[in-house]
Amino acid sequence: MTVEIPDKLYFKIGEVAALLDVKTHVLRYWETEFSIFRPVKSRANQRLYRRKDVETALLIKDMLYRQGFTIAGARKKLASQKSRKSAPDTSTDTPSQLLKDVRKDLLKIRERLISLQQEK
Repeated sequence: MTVEIPDKLYFKIGEVAALLDVKTHVLRYWETEFSIFRPVKSRANQRLYRRKDVETALLIKDMLYRQGFTIAGARKKLASQKSRKSAPDTSTDTPSQLLKDVRKDLLKIRERLISLQQEK
């Protein structure tokens, strides 16, 4: 399911509904069920969706309609994805191991820069 999202700052609820091919009441319902999906509201109390919100809505629609998730299952999966993105995996990496990895990467960069300089 590939949808071309126009390059805009904000989208109105009707535009998002048309992009996703769902009714506007579906989007409003998803807002109540998914804390990650909250559009900003204008001074006129109109919902304004950012690109990130549209992408989240596409993900929710895919999980519910194509993958067969329940609302609760989709909510749980989104929450676990969000927590995985926000917290680095430190289960196997100790601080000293992370420093060793950074040092190794920096040495590789240094070697590459030296080789580029010698090519001139």
